Amino acid sequence: MSDLHIRCALLSDIDTVLRFWRDAAEGTSISDDHDGVARLITRDPEALLLAERDGLLTGTVIAGFDGWRCSAYRLAVHPDHRRQGIATALLEAAEQRFAALGGRRVDAMVLEANEQAHHTWAAGGYQREDRWRRWVKPIQRSRG
Repeated sequence: MSDLHIRCALLSDIDTVLRFWRDAAEGTSISDDHDGVARLITRDPEALLLAERDGLLTGTVIAGFDGWRCSAYRLAVHPDHRRQGIATALLEAAEQRFAALGGRRVDAMVLEANEQAHHTWAAGGYQREDRWRRWVKPIQRSRG
């Protein structure tokens, strides 16, 4: 893994990241657009971690911390680069970030139908917690 480089995303990476997620991530998010990713990077420049090999984006994870909870989103590895330790390296980088910020537990958002991801998270020491469910509501933005 010595040729794998993990770094924080820059605003100039947004279009590359969005293309990458279309190829490598399962499902889409309401925030999967230029403005959404720009807000993330501007608000927390160290949250979106990118894994690169030879300058090529091979993986991502969003390691968000709001001062209360550590949240992991968008762990994605390009299909051509899976099973090479990239997800493990990204999770380790996210966990190091959380530890440095004083985090105590990581909550990971994982699609129910993405069984391959279940194995990845379990291999990283994560456990499914069935007593909680995610409740969501899109926010309607005013157009004033």
